[in-house]
Amino acid sequence: MKFFLDTANFAEIEESLAWGVVSGVTTNPTLVSREEGAFEPLVRKICAVMQGGPVSVEVLATTAEGMVEEAVRLAALAPNVVVKIPMGVEGLKVVSQLNSREEKVPCNVTLVFSVNQALLAARAGAAYISPFIGRLDDIGWDGAALVEEMISVFSCQGIATPIIAASIRHPQHVQRVAAAGAHIATVPYTVLKQMANHPLTSQGIERFLADWSLSRGEARL
Repeated sequence: MKFFLDTANFAEIEESLAWGVVSGVTTNPTLVSREEGAFEPLVRKICAVMQGGPVSVEVLATTAEGMVEEAVRLAALAPNVVVKIPMGVEGLKVVSQLNSREEKVPCNVTLVFSVNQALLAARAGAAYISPFIGRLDDIGWDGAALVEEMISVFSCQGIATPIIAASIRHPQHVQRVAAAGAHIATVPYTVLKQMANHPLTSQGIERFLADWSLSRGEARL
């Protein structure tokens, strides 16, 4: 399973890339709104540091015509831009149109909450499909179980469209979607850090260093 970073914060992206585990970035209007500076230069900067790794950038328009126009403009910012299109009838029209262009615009269909929506998005030509598992958990559903069902149905139907488990809230979400077979998990920087840490790891390091110091007499200095 690949890891994308769910952020628009350049410092978080740079730091995470140094770990060697991040393959792409996903953003949304909320994440971008938290950052200073103009939108398009920020997108170009993120795309450049990702060195070809996909960077998902979301449209703000709500009509098919408006979304297509905006998507083409966003795709022109960098060759590794993937345009996020919200699920729905208008969104399906957009994905289909962008997929049929001579220069195809790859789309990440976002805000997906059911297998049926995922099937339609894949059929329309989505490059990625993003079920939001945390938001399903918020209303008492099991978001990770939806990912598992999507993977099962896609496998049965021979659908190769990658599923990005999104709206990840904690490391347990990551573990569950990995077990479900998700192709990608897009995680916030805080969750990525939590995944790398464990109290027993920290305690083990402290014990090893203490034992080493004691054996060399350093503790008596």
